[in-house]
Amino acid sequence: MSTINQRMSVNYRRVTVYKRPKLNKSPQRKGIVLRLRICTPRKPNSARRPVVKAMLSTQKKALSHIPGAGHSMKRHSRTLIKGVGARDLPVVNYTCIRGVYDFEPLRGKRRRRSIYGLKLASDLRTHVRRSIRNLI
Repeated sequence: MSTINQRMSVNYRRVTVYKRPKLNKSPQRKGIVLRLRICTPRKPNSARRPVVKAMLSTQKKALSHIPGAGHSMKRHSRTLIKGVGARDLPVVNYTCIRGVYDFEPLRGKRRRRSIYGLKLASDLRTHVRRSIRNLI
């Protein structure tokens, strides 16, 4: 048994605890989708967030969030997982990376200004809500 002074010496190293142990100290890991499901976030938020249960190349199972709108994930599809989770989803500590393996990149992403903000160009008026059209 070591004394307190021996533990406080330079040779003593503190044991580090990793937040993402299933990645085995690597930035990303390849995974194969076992199951798709939808989770609901913690108290102040309300949504339906898509989540994947994947078997990583480290032979460990991990829940990872599917970012963006729409996805092409199916059972047995391959994905790359990084160690950043959805903040309001409990237990989900990983995220799938878009555009790698079978997980297609985000296509046709729509951007829109506020309907109460700047006036739209005349060719974009068809995209405004019907109830707001007569105000513009």
